[in-house]
Amino acid sequence: MSRFEETLECLLKDDYEIDSRMMLDGHIYRDGERIFSDMALNDVVINRNGALRIIDFDIYVNGEYLNSFAADGVIVSTATGSTAYSLSAGGPIVQPNARLIMITPICAHTLTQRSIIFGQDDEIVIQINDNKKLSEERVATYDGESYCNVVTGDRVVITRSDKTARLIKTSRISFLERIRNKM
Repeated sequence: MSRFEETLECLLKDDYEIDSRMMLDGHIYRDGERIFSDMALNDVVINRNGALRIIDFDIYVNGEYLNSFAADGVIVSTATGSTAYSLSAGGPIVQPNARLIMITPICAHTLTQRSIIFGQDDEIVIQINDNKKLSEERVATYDGESYCNVVTGDRVVITRSDKTARLIKTSRISFLERIRNKM
C-alpha cells in the first residue's frame, strides 16, 4: 500500500490528529507607509538579491534596540521553520508546535552572532541600513514563495499572526523519533 493510500485510509477512518502551528505576519514599511504584507508558516528571510555583498541591518525587539548585524541576511522563523532554512544556517532544532519567534543571522560577519529565541508575542523589527553607500538589491521572502524587494530605510515588522496553520497528522511517529532517525 502506498503512503498516499495509507493516509487516505486514516482520513476515512477519522484516525488522525489536527496539529495547530503558529504563523508569522510580516509587514514592510517604506517612508512610514506599508508597501507589502504576507504570512509565513516557516520563516521570513531578508537577504541579498544580486551582488555577493553583506547587508547591514539593525534589529529591534518590542521597540528596544537589540543589535546591528553585518551578514548575508537574517531568518526570522517559527518553531515549525526551525528545521528548514534556519537549521541550515546554524539555528537550533525546536519542537514544531512551540510558540516562539527565532532570529538566526545568515553567515554573520562576526564570531559571536547566534540564534536568539523570543516569545510568541514579541515584535521583531528589522531596519535595512545603507551598506557602505552601495546600490544593492535586497529582498524579503516569505516561506520561499512571495517576496518584496527592500531598500535602505525600509522596516520589516514581524509578529505572530492571528491565524494558525492546521495540519493533518496521520503518522504516529513522534517529533523526537523523527529527529533521532535523521541524526
